[in-house]
Amino acid sequence: MGVRRWNGWIDAGAEPPPIAPGAIRLLEAEIGPGTPPRDATLEEVVASLGTSLLGEEAGLSVDPVDRIRHARGQSLPDWVAMRSGRPGRVPDAVGRPATSGDVREIFALARRRGAALVPFGGGTSVVGGVTLDRDDDRPAIAVSTERLAGLHDLDIASGLATFGAGTLGPEVEAALGPHGLTLGHFPQSWERSTIGGWVAARSAGQQSLGFGRIEELFAGGRLESPAGPIVLLPNPASAAGPDIRQLVLGSEGRFGILTDTIVRVVPKPRVEAVPSWFLGEWPRALDAAREIARAGLPLSMVRLSTPIETATTLALAGERRGARALRSYLRFRRIGPEPCLLLVAASGREKLVELAVREVGSIVRRNGGTGVGGAPGRQWLRNRFRVPDLRDALWDLGYAIDTLETAVDWSGLPGLATDLGRTLRHGLDGVGERVHAFSHLSHTYPSGSSLYATYVFRLASDPDETLDRWRRLKTAASDVIIRGSGTISHQHGVGRDHRPWLGAEKGDLGLDVLRDVARRLDPDGLMNPGVLLPDETR
Repeated sequence: MGVRRWNGWIDAGAEPPPIAPGAIRLLEAEIGPGTPPRDATLEEVVASLGTSLLGEEAGLSVDPVDRIRHARGQSLPDWVAMRSGRPGRVPDAVGRPATSGDVREIFALARRRGAALVPFGGGTSVVGGVTLDRDDDRPAIAVSTERLAGLHDLDIASGLATFGAGTLGPEVEAALGPHGLTLGHFPQSWERSTIGGWVAARSAGQQSLGFGRIEELFAGGRLESPAGPIVLLPNPASAAGPDIRQLVLGSEGRFGILTDTIVRVVPKPRVEAVPSWFLGEWPRALDAAREIARAGLPLSMVRLSTPIETATTLALAGERRGARALRSYLRFRRIGPEPCLLLVAASGREKLVELAVREVGSIVRRNGGTGVGGAPGRQWLRNRFRVPDLRDALWDLGYAIDTLETAVDWSGLPGLATDLGRTLRHGLDGVGERVHAFSHLSHTYPSGSSLYATYVFRLASDPDETLDRWRRLKTAASDVIIRGSGTISHQHGVGRDHRPWLGAEKGDLGLDVLRDVARRLDPDGLMNPGVLLPDETR
């Protein structure tokens, strides 16, 4: 991967991937034709940038482009701000510590200059996790972790690897690969996100069923907080009181800056298969997914698409010969009228993988489904880190695309999936706009599953109106999630976008406990103000 463009996801200078004509026709039929926007240029944004409140300081960059590149993440409000040329508050400087000592020096500088600090890893937050607080008038320093990177130690006997928190996903696997090891943590942002960011946002990789979510992989490390360091030992287990690691996980830079991460690594699987099936109706597809999740098989992923997402996926596949053959085969097998695509990943020894795939096939057939081989799974593997590129392509066509996700128990999942889809599809009825929304299950558990929703709507000619459309959809969908007893975030974190709903999940006393921790570790309120904790005063 190269350097990401300053106001999008794809590499700077690269062209967005083409959208299949069938997918464009589907969007035009569902929500109407889009109007390509006129985006601001980087030169225009630089010209509008105010003077840094910090000026020249040792070890800090005040270069305007550097500041702009560290001003926003990847949430839709971030995109609207940058594409419209109205980035809002921009950090006054960018710091790049290389050691824990450097981090402590930045803490001292922030106290001395009365500045706020925003930890910045890969800048991939889709919930406003690196966006400056517009109500905080202090100077701000974006603390890039890019120099806190690399493999520092590898204990092969214990299966423990120590990385600098700023190590990018590909760099993690490249360092482990020569030793025949893997972390196995592959979020969709894997190519651009950092291992410290995964911990800070409590990430779930696409194959978490087999390798574990980041809270299972995170064994320890070092957190530099303004009040002092916290060293987390990588004991295999402990009954020595509450686990402090659980406070670091999901803390989103509010308690300090993670400098070192110790993670549990495993031998790279000998075989990995991603077979696929289609089921004819959503209720039976849900039954199959739940049965698979409870079967105790050596699977690393179960991914089930709703009928609308399946239809969208087939439209994106276009009119290639393989896609036409697949549609014909489904008609021949009478899978429908609203088929659901099921992808399963199995990783490990060859015989165990064969056994797992065979057992999944038996479960699917009992629920009226049919196998279609490995082609859809191989296609998914090839493109799984390319899907975010579609955001750039759709924006250029006049469409905004965003995602939200939750997790709920199996008994509540059918109702929540129905309510969430209906709410998103009709969320802009009041302003005369339509929404194309679809979802899938991507992380299954014995007691329930995640639910990941994608929604597309037309850009307005006024950026403020586009942002208002997003707020309407985000608010309505989040309210539905809370009413349906879902978590406000299964894998994206809280950031700014989910703060209003965090109290419904944590409770007033729970939020007070987190605020107390923040005050103890960050008594001067330096760290990432406005993120994670609602109604916080410094």
